[in-house]
Amino acid sequence: MEIRNATMDDLQAIAAVETACFPAAEAATAEEFAGRLAHYASHFWLLLEQGKLVAFVDGFCTDTPDLTDEMYADAALHDENGAWQMIFGVATDPAEQGKGYAAALMRRVIADTKSRGKKGLVLTCKERLLSFYGQFGYRNEGVSGSEHGGAVWYEMRLTF
Repeated sequence: MEIRNATMDDLQAIAAVETACFPAAEAATAEEFAGRLAHYASHFWLLLEQGKLVAFVDGFCTDTPDLTDEMYADAALHDENGAWQMIFGVATDPAEQGKGYAAALMRRVIADTKSRGKKGLVLTCKERLLSFYGQFGYRNEGVSGSEHGGAVWYEMRLTF
C-alpha cells in the first residue's frame, strides 16, 4: 500500500474512481478535478495498491468553518493558510471496498492535517456513513445546508 499526493498525471484514474463511486448528480468531473489538482494537489491524497489507484480523499483549506456547495465548484477558494481542512470526497473503488483502504487513508489525512497546524477537518456525508466518520472522532453537527446532488448531507467536524 502506498499513500501519496496526487499529480495531474493521476487525473484520469481519479475521475474513473469518482464515476464508479457516486451518482452523476454528485460526482465531480475530470475538469473539476483538474482545477482542484491545479490549486491544491498537496491536499489530495491517493492510496494505491500495486500501482493501481484504489481510494482517494480531496479537499481544500479555508478559514470558513462550514463546508458550502460553492467550495466544491471553485477550487480557487483554497487558502493554504486557512484554519480548516475541508474534505470534498472520500472514494474507494467499489471492487476494493471493505478492505480498510478508506480508513487507512483517513488516518493519514487526519495526521497530515494535524501536523500542518490546522484547527481540524470538516466534511459532509450521508446518514449511512455517520458511524464510519465517528470512529475517527468526527462529530455530527446535523443536516448541512448543502443541496449537492439533491441528497441529504450531514456536516461532520473533527477538531484538534
